[in-house]
Amino acid sequence: MIAREFVLKGKKNFEKVQKEGRIFQSNSFGLSILERGDADPSRFAFIVSGKISKEAVQRNRIKRALSEAVRFEMTRLKGGFDVIFLAKQVSTIKATGELMHEVVVTLTEAGLAK
Repeated sequence: MIAREFVLKGKKNFEKVQKEGRIFQSNSFGLSILERGDADPSRFAFIVSGKISKEAVQRNRIKRALSEAVRFEMTRLKGGFDVIFLAKQVSTIKATGELMHEVVVTLTEAGLAK
């Protein structure tokens, strides 16, 4: 799990990211990214809807994989961003390692890596 200081919380923050942020699409998830313009650490949120899988075990596995990939890459990531991961149906059939690799590639393509 990522540390609390790196977790995006609050309805207002989510709405702001979704309204003003730019979107990057990956095969297994979408990224909504908002540049805050400060030097504080980037914050992340992970959304896996009940529409993706009815089983909580599956939804939690996806969240853990995405979260762990972000945690491993934290030292390479730039500060000042709010990021929301929105899982897609395809992520339920992908292995954890594949999801984690896809997170690294997508964050780099989105310009969040140093």
